[in-house]
Amino acid sequence: MFNTPVDCLTLDETVERINHAIREGRQVIHTCINANKVVLMEKDGELHKNVIEADIINADGQAVVWVSRLLKTPLPERVPGIDLMEQLLDLAHQKGYTTYFLGATQDVVEKVVEFYSKRHSEKIIAGFRNGYFTPEEQSQIAIEINNSGCSILFVAIPSPKKENFINQYRNLMSNVNLLMGVGGSFDVITGKVKRAPKWMQDNGLEWLFRLLQEPRKMWKRYLIGNIKYIRLAIRELTKK
Repeated sequence: MFNTPVDCLTLDETVERINHAIREGRQVIHTCINANKVVLMEKDGELHKNVIEADIINADGQAVVWVSRLLKTPLPERVPGIDLMEQLLDLAHQKGYTTYFLGATQDVVEKVVEFYSKRHSEKIIAGFRNGYFTPEEQSQIAIEINNSGCSILFVAIPSPKKENFINQYRNLMSNVNLLMGVGGSFDVITGKVKRAPKWMQDNGLEWLFRLLQEPRKMWKRYLIGNIKYIRLAIRELTKK
């Protein structure tokens, strides 16, 4: 879809595939696509390259699932990045894996670490860092993450920066089994940004809920971006 391979996996199947890779000591990159990222990839060749080179690609957006159904190659369900992150943290607690949190402001990332330390255990936390750094600092940050001993890295930085960072420095983080971008999930976990009700998620209206929360910040991304996505979806459907 949209010149991008998408794995036909449920949330539970994705967790199991990642767990299998960690048990085997392999490194996997996880990413996902939604309407906004499809639009970004259309004009950003480097982002598109970094997405399709990932080992697991889920559909995070309901709009992508709808197009897959219209193409008669239906995806089983959407796999929201924040839900996958939550399940992987449960898995880390159960299996003794360790995690590293990279992204958001210092205050937010500290609250995320505190939340999961209390929910599970401090033992699952290998380290954390805010998402504000210069290009010159990136390689050293990657080395620090690698040396932390973490099994799983969550990167809460906007696209395309998170995909570019993960793909560019994956070799410097060779000890990390899972490299995963989680967008704005840290803000949701701490309550800085509210998540849409389940019925809005199921009906592809998360974008509207976010727009109503932050209209000045999000209007261009969602109103103009959704129009561009519809155009790309129509083009995709008329290929068949």
